[in-house]
Amino acid sequence: MKKYLVLFVTICSLFSCVSDEINFKPQTEEDIIKYIEANDLNANRSNTGLYYVISKEGSGARPTNSSNVTVAYKGYFLDGETFDESSSEGISFGLNQVILGWTEGITYFKEGGEGKLLVPYNLGYGLNGRPGIPGGAVLIFDIKLISVN
Repeated sequence: MKKYLVLFVTICSLFSCVSDEINFKPQTEEDIIKYIEANDLNANRSNTGLYYVISKEGSGARPTNSSNVTVAYKGYFLDGETFDESSSEGISFGLNQVILGWTEGITYFKEGGEGKLLVPYNLGYGLNGRPGIPGGAVLIFDIKLISVN
């Protein structure tokens, strides 16, 4: 009898996983466009589907996708919930060591520039996500490019 109970619980848990996957709905470009419209943003779209807003042009160097940069940022979801934030002094990293949305997006800024990146899930953490970031999530970053190192 105990074996049948274990088998029943196992089968039920498998079906609950399958139904979660069926109900899973990644955020889409339409969701990004709604956010842009609701927040009256003047956003540009790249060929990859990344949206970016340059609110302060900056006057310094423009990084390449392999540059080392120092960036101050705040990362949040479409609903405004913050998931990560740097100090005002920023953090330094190579652009070839981060999500694709940053590798591409930071190159649209000049040193001293500020703006937003609206990163679709395929340029972020994909359908699997990571701890603290659900799969399929659009990520928004307020960016200040402090320096190209």
